[in-house]
Amino acid sequence: MYIHVGEDVLVRAKDIVVIIDKESSSSSPYAEEFLRRYESEAVNLSKSGFKSVVITTEKVYFSPLSSSTLKRRSGKMTVAEF
Repeated sequence: MYIHVGEDVLVRAKDIVVIIDKESSSSSPYAEEFLRRYESEAVNLSKSGFKSVVITTEKVYFSPLSSSTLKRRSGKMTVAEF
């Protein structure tokens, strides 16, 4: 199954490692360091400010969708799809 993460980008659900909301990404020194390290390779899908960070096995996406919206979309999957 694929999850829409913003701007016509679909990501395979099994490739998603973690979805972090904006507040958590800026309050953790480990998350800040990780994002700073991969900033040049990240894909910004938000025209204004991002609401969540989607980390996959291949890329990092700054998404305009909230982490709760992305969680809800991923919650419609069955266990067999993993």
